[in-house]
Amino acid sequence: MSVPTLPDITAKTIITDRLSTRVLFAGPDDGVPVLFVHGNASSATFWEDVMLALPEGFRGIAPDLRGYGGADRAAKIDARRGMRDFSDDLRALLDTLGIDKAHVVGHSLGGAVIWQMMMDIPERLITVTQVDPGSPFGFGGSKGLDGQPTQPDFAGSGGGTVNPDFARLMGEGNRAADNPQASPRIVMNSFYWKPPFVPAREEDLLSSLLSEHVGPEQYPGDFVPSENWPNVAPGVWGPINAMSAKYAAPVEGLYAADPKPPVLWVRGSDDQIVSDMSLFDFGTLGKLGAVPGYPGEDVFPPQPMVSQTRAVLEQYAARGGSFREEVIEGTGHTPYIEKPAEFNALLHAHLQRGA
Repeated sequence: MSVPTLPDITAKTIITDRLSTRVLFAGPDDGVPVLFVHGNASSATFWEDVMLALPEGFRGIAPDLRGYGGADRAAKIDARRGMRDFSDDLRALLDTLGIDKAHVVGHSLGGAVIWQMMMDIPERLITVTQVDPGSPFGFGGSKGLDGQPTQPDFAGSGGGTVNPDFARLMGEGNRAADNPQASPRIVMNSFYWKPPFVPAREEDLLSSLLSEHVGPEQYPGDFVPSENWPNVAPGVWGPINAMSAKYAAPVEGLYAADPKPPVLWVRGSDDQIVSDMSLFDFGTLGKLGAVPGYPGEDVFPPQPMVSQTRAVLEQYAARGGSFREEVIEGTGHTPYIEKPAEFNALLHAHLQRGA
């Protein structure tokens, strides 16, 4: 699926030793690089307006990740590596572009990728900006501020937790709004931003969502049956399995990072996807009575995603790093699209402090 780009955004196919993919560029070729990493069910398209608004002297770079958009469809995500396939791909992209160091900005799943980059290549990151990132302990399958497993096999996370009708409609390229539980357009407008907000580029952003690679080894990925509630455990393929707590890298890697790039953490005040009561987490759904057989909050509480991130960043700061938490009021999961002026002011100040 071809997604249009805004004027002054250049799209190129970049081939590295790991991946061929579409990469968007904005700003001068010799500008200070800012690498943007998109989230799940989206692509580099989501970052275009932010890239065009960068201060003078900065160069925006936004690739489609493995499994998304214009990336080679033959390149699969080995979920057993957690976020490492993505991190290695981005390191290869920087190498291919001849970039030694870059600012990095990640959203949602892209934020989870950046946690991994902070462990793998901290010396190449000038600053880090996290926007409603996935918890450092993964998405689903953990509890408490220290990310302990909710079940021994991490049941309740991974590919089996995705609404199969949503994945099917995505794969069909469905643009309708006739299924209130699964239409990609309704899901996007209900959860990506806080209703009743609808972005001016709704159609392009929906095309971006629909460009994710769908299949049993892509999105949503495979799963295995489990004796533990809710009776599905992670498989080994695709981004949702890769995000499971089962495959998350130990957070001690963040605390040991050297150097420790400064972190700006921006989140929407009303995010329903990444929160301490995420409507995409089986702990929350069970507690609300939406999934039968719930074993109780003592066994499977809602994952405290925001509180986990804060606890990890506090330890990161205690070990010599630094972070700032900023909340943009009245926004959902994508504040940089909902309130771009507020987001850009925070981002630009952070970039310039780190320049």
